[in-house]
Amino acid sequence: MHWLANIAYAVAAVLYLPLLLYQMIVQGKNRRGWRQRFGFVPTFDKTRPRIWLHAVSLGEVNATPRLIDEIRARRPEVDIVVSTTTDTGFARAVQLYGIDHVFRFPLDLSSMVGRVLARVNPSLILLVELEVWYNLIRMAKARGVPVAVVNGRLTQRSARRFGRVGGLIKPMFANLAWVGAQNETIASRFRGLGTPAERVEVTSSLKWDSAHVADAVDGSEALAKAMGIDRSRPVWVCGSTGPGEERMILNALESLLRDRPAGETGVGCESATDVRSPAPVMVLVPRKPERFDEVARLITQAGFQCVRRSECGDGVRIDPHGGRTVLLGDTMGELRKFYALADVVFVGRTLVPLGGSDPMEVAALGKPIIVGPFSDNFRDPVEALKRADAVRVVEDADALAAAVAALLDDPEGSTRCGSRGRQVVIDHQGATARTVDAVLRVFDEGRVGADPQTTGPCVQPALRRGRSS
Repeated sequence: MHWLANIAYAVAAVLYLPLLLYQMIVQGKNRRGWRQRFGFVPTFDKTRPRIWLHAVSLGEVNATPRLIDEIRARRPEVDIVVSTTTDTGFARAVQLYGIDHVFRFPLDLSSMVGRVLARVNPSLILLVELEVWYNLIRMAKARGVPVAVVNGRLTQRSARRFGRVGGLIKPMFANLAWVGAQNETIASRFRGLGTPAERVEVTSSLKWDSAHVADAVDGSEALAKAMGIDRSRPVWVCGSTGPGEERMILNALESLLRDRPAGETGVGCESATDVRSPAPVMVLVPRKPERFDEVARLITQAGFQCVRRSECGDGVRIDPHGGRTVLLGDTMGELRKFYALADVVFVGRTLVPLGGSDPMEVAALGKPIIVGPFSDNFRDPVEALKRADAVRVVEDADALAAAVAALLDDPEGSTRCGSRGRQVVIDHQGATARTVDAVLRVFDEGRVGADPQTTGPCVQPALRRGRSS
């Protein structure tokens, strides 16, 4: 039925074309890498065993460093290459692994996937979270290359959508060599879509391990000096924010500057005093770089001065700003530095239904955390933090302002709140070791070989090399 999948992809491409053109022309997205998307990726050395890891975007890429480091430590002879889909994911992967080991993920059409498989010549393919593609899995199996899912995440909505086209989907899930699911609920969804039960394990989330427990981050003090952050005032960082959210955050800041309401106590963050802190320094860091200019305009339209990180280079000390200044983090790779400077953090894409953002990195730094009601993509971490009384959940801008005020007015309670969050991270780490154990088991089984007619991951190495040449 691969011809049916190719037709479906072609129809979807035609329907998507107007949006793609808008993204390219107006938003400046998806302009690069099209030659590789059509399958013309670099040709890698065919004499070395190789793992091809695919991480679609920035969040998935950020979950991979410890996994890749551990695989390399155990198997230094194995080459690891990384593909991504989005511009931000590609930029981050290049930063982590170098341009020689990173390429764009191909469109899932037979000719393009075949070209990439021949050029990459993988011994194993790892898909981060849920990047299962029909032709990739079908053609990898035909070449004897096992495909596994690491840090598996499958929402109820996605499972229902996949279930509606069971004829195409079930064989795809059935051909997965192994799935490391983040929790039992997700594991059961993979089984329900056709992955054999013995190939599905619960490993927890790799992102717990990618959250580096630390008291400080290199470069954060230089960042504070460059942007004129007044260290005598508390710092409120809003990270990975999304459309529709920044206005709510700016309204909350306006409320704080106007009357500093202490608010009511929230989940896990006790307020023991009535001493009010100075007005906070606000740092706003949008998730997507194509929105930096838009958010800068929102800041000025709301009546605040906007100071952009891209205009404040390290080595230049800027005098502290007044209360009606918002600092805009409009560079890539510095969010963790901003988090290290924070006295309280709002984790974005949670006041609006955008799936949420990663709270684990913040918790690992021991910072008190506030989130909105929408954290579907990070439900397990948020629930774990809630159980430990280490996060405040708010519904709107007014509640956000009250939560920030309550945390800033009670430094000791905020410190305890952050400490509990850090302990949650420590208690949940270990997914990397479990995942690497399973991944290398699948890798070794594939290289030892088995009957190529079986549905399992094992094939004769000579057969695989012959088909890849």
